[in-house]
Amino acid sequence: MENQVRSGLGIDYTGMMSNSQNPSGFTKAELQSLQIELDRAQTSLQSRWEAGELDFSKLLVSMKAQVPEIIKYADTAASKFQNFVVLGIGGSALGPLAVHQALNHYYYNELPPEKRGLRPRLYVVDNIDPVRFKELFQILDPSRTLFNVISKSGNTSETMAQFLIVRDILRQVCGDSYAEHIVVTTDKAKGNLLPIALKEGFQRFVIPAGVGGRFSELTPVGLLAAAVCGIDIDQLLEGALSMDQWIRETQGVFSNPAQLRVALAHFSWQKGKTVSVFMPYADGLKTMADWYAQLWAESLGKRFDRQGQEVHVGQTPVKALGVTDQHSQVQLYVEGPNDKVMTFVTIEKFKDTQLIPLDSELPEDIHFLGGRTLEELLFAEQKATEYALTLAGRQHQKIILSSLDAYNVGQLLLLLEWETAYMGELLNINAFDQPGVEEGKNGTYALMGRKGYETRKKEIEEYGETQYFLRT
Repeated sequence: MENQVRSGLGIDYTGMMSNSQNPSGFTKAELQSLQIELDRAQTSLQSRWEAGELDFSKLLVSMKAQVPEIIKYADTAASKFQNFVVLGIGGSALGPLAVHQALNHYYYNELPPEKRGLRPRLYVVDNIDPVRFKELFQILDPSRTLFNVISKSGNTSETMAQFLIVRDILRQVCGDSYAEHIVVTTDKAKGNLLPIALKEGFQRFVIPAGVGGRFSELTPVGLLAAAVCGIDIDQLLEGALSMDQWIRETQGVFSNPAQLRVALAHFSWQKGKTVSVFMPYADGLKTMADWYAQLWAESLGKRFDRQGQEVHVGQTPVKALGVTDQHSQVQLYVEGPNDKVMTFVTIEKFKDTQLIPLDSELPEDIHFLGGRTLEELLFAEQKATEYALTLAGRQHQKIILSSLDAYNVGQLLLLLEWETAYMGELLNINAFDQPGVEEGKNGTYALMGRKGYETRKKEIEEYGETQYFLRT
């Protein structure tokens, strides 16, 4: 590695660099040539940080101060309820689910209560499929369930529809005590959910005004669910703070991990790598790839730059899982269009391993596995994939976690968030809005009959006047 990095997280970018096996890779001089732009981006981001605009970073210290309050409520909830259900969509669902899957038992909900530390089972309802929603209530008792409604504005149609259904069910089952089964995470001073919570007496936690959904995991949006399920949120924030300090206080593309990652991403994009594949080699990080995909896509896929010029920028994120997707996607990555850059996420040491039994009577094609471990096999498959990509002249890099614990996960979250912020600066776009998503929301409001959207409804209906349709 070019630099040994501190605190357990490393970036191995050998597969991005020029060498005898990969002559088309980058040189150190190429990366260094971006330093002036990176310094300009760092200065701009620091100015915005000081002005209170980058709250995903700036508020980490205040979030740390809220940990005792969150843990106190979480422990009380864990003693009263068998189930904890998150009602949210986008970052409000992907963040909590990613951290939960990374840090808790893979089959957490199936464990008996004593093996979960008497913590509630967790369900994250991130969609409005009516069959899925109805079937949830076939497996849990509403009277033993706490529902966390997450919506900053209270305008999120999907989450508010879920809330209205859940509230109705709780009123029928729990009577006057229904409010004890709902905790809302919303804006401090505005939005449609806040007055309902105040009127009906729901416990409230605050989403900071300057933090968008995809950047909100290290606020009560994600910290509450993590604490309820027994995750060490203090260490999660410690890891985030250490990475945040490292990125903000370090200069130089070969010293600052966010600058390094964004330099590699930006040069890749300039050289036609329009697809960014995020491929963890640990099942616990599978949903982290989903979270990354939203972060990268929603932040950087923009039609206009900051001056209003049409630019249509953004890499397309693809989520994959090693080794599963070696058997479904890697064929394309090795021999298909050379338009992809890959990030593997690996763990130096798994908390458990599994010995493969040795049986000398088996054919050699199987026998060689005996006496080795699943951990060794996983590492070998990941390394072999790297090698195959290198031989094919395909770009790849690794983020290496020393272990899969709360501290390392906190570091990983902040690294990817800061990388995204830097990429927004280099692309000269606003990485913190999502106008394309808002257009779809407005269309939904119109079709569902919200007042003030009558013209939009008429426009949408006229759009579908001529249809091309095939059916059996």
